[in-house]
Order: sequence, then structure tokens, then C-alpha cells
Amino acid sequence: MLVIVAPGQGAQTPGFLTPWLEIPGLADRLSAWSEIVGLDLIAYGTTADADEIRDTAVAQPLLVAAGLVAAEALGVLPGSGAAGPGGPGMVAGHSVGELTAAVLAGVLSAEQALTLVRERGRAMAEAAAITETGMVAVLGGIEEDVLAAIDKQGLTPANINGAGQVVAGGTLERLEAFKAEPPARARLIPLSVAGAFHTAHMAPAVDRMREAAASLPPRDPSVALLSNADGAVITSGTAFMGRLVDQVANPVRWDACMATMAERGATAMIELLPGGTLTGLAKRALRGVTAVALKTPDDLDSARELLERSGSGTTGEG
Repeated sequence: MLVIVAPGQGAQTPGFLTPWLEIPGLADRLSAWSEIVGLDLIAYGTTADADEIRDTAVAQPLLVAAGLVAAEALGVLPGSGAAGPGGPGMVAGHSVGELTAAVLAGVLSAEQALTLVRERGRAMAEAAAITETGMVAVLGGIEEDVLAAIDKQGLTPANINGAGQVVAGGTLERLEAFKAEPPARARLIPLSVAGAFHTAHMAPAVDRMREAAASLPPRDPSVALLSNADGAVITSGTAFMGRLVDQVANPVRWDACMATMAERGATAMIELLPGGTLTGLAKRALRGVTAVALKTPDDLDSARELLERSGSGTTGEG
């Protein structure tokens, strides 16, 4: 079975869209989507510096648009007119990547997802500005000890990513106390993000997200669609949208998503642009899964090979 995944905020790097604009039609697609999100997606994906694309209100629409154009180039974007050689058996997205996954599953159109991510990015940026907060990645250590140390300092395990990686979020003061008393045998890496996403500090963004989502009637998923809340396969578009809204202020359980992938027999993974983070986790947590990360158009051939094998059934249930 093939699973297609979409990365979340932090995966973007300056200029990452540049080589993709050489593919016919993608620049036009990005220009049209720029009108929807009110941002020059081409400029932000090609010439903007790291600080500019770190802005939550910019990063989130940019990531969803990037994932969708890569899906179009791969031939798996519903409604794009591209005829792909196969298709995924499961789809999932990390944090804002859930919106990309919702499009691949047919829950939302690309235009609906971009309308919603525009509001999501703005709402989360505004919530982050209320209090000085941040996030720290914790690598290694015993997970039970890591979670206990996070709780001791009044922080939230905002991302439990599996493969020995947890991200703590909270106020800068509490993060400093956490750094002064870290979990045993763990390495701490401060993240360059604008706030403590997926914690109670994002609560002000939830109502705005819910209001925006109410005007976008969803469809039920056409393939298995995993939820960040608990890794469950969601079969109702309405239920998925409710989870998508609530997830803004609740932890991402990517470890649970990968557990579901393993349980359902995933044998191959394609990570959409800008790929690398989720396939890296999969290589450590999903042994034996063939993974391809879309970073440049040069990676499309390898991804298409996985799609072809999926379509012919040689990768399992795909």
C-alpha cells in the first residue's frame, strides 16, 4: 500500500519552489492561487528569505500550495486533469499538511483548502502575537521521561512525532526552565517558529477557523484519510473538518498516524514538496517502507515508479 503525506510548517526553505516553475502550467497555477490567498506565492517560494517565509501567515499558504502543485506534477491532484499512473491507499498531512491531504482525499477542492489555510495562517499568527511563546524539539531520551519533563515545566507536547522526536511548546519563560533541566539523554533544539502551535495558546484561532470552515461544505474522503488527533482513519468529511479545526490548539500525534500506516500495511511513501521531514521519520519508525521525498522535479521519476507499482498492485493493497 502506498501512502502520500504532506509536511507541515518548518519544512519550507528559501527558493524551494524555483526548479518547479520550469514545469509547464505550474507557474500559472500558483499565480491563480496567489489571488485566493492574497500573497505572491511565486515570489515567496523563489526570492524571499528565511525570515519572510517563517511568518506563519505566509508559510502555511505557501506549504499547502507547494504540496498541491507537486501533487499535480505527480498526477494525483483531484480535478487537475492530470492522469496519474496509480494512486495512494492512504493520505495524511502533518499539521497544516492536513489541508493538503484533505484535497488529495477529495474532502476539499484545492481552492477551498487555500481559502481555509489563508484564514488558518492569519488566525494562528495573531494568536501567536498575544504571548511570547515558542517550541523546542526534543530528540532522543525515553519518551515517558521526556513527556514527564515537559509536563513538569507546564509545557505541552505539541508534536509527538515518533522515532524519538517530541516537540514541546509554551511560553519562552517555561521553555528556558525546560532547557535548564532537560530530560536525560535527550538533545534539545530550539525551533525557528513564531509561536507555540498546537497548544492552548492557539485557542483564539479555533473559533475563527471554525467560522471559516463552516462556509466550505466538505465531501467524504475517497481514500483512507488519517487524522493528526489520534491516527484514526476518518470516513466522514464533516468529522474530518471538525478535527481539522480543533487540531489548531491540540497536539499532533504523528506517531499514531505512522502506527496506523504500519497496521494497514503501508509499504511505500511519497512525501510531497518540500519533502524530507516525514520520510526521515518513516525511515526510522516504519522499517521496510520505501520512501521518496519530493524536493526537486528530479525526484518525480522515483515517485512515479512507486505510483506505477501501486497501481499494478505490486506494493500491496495500494
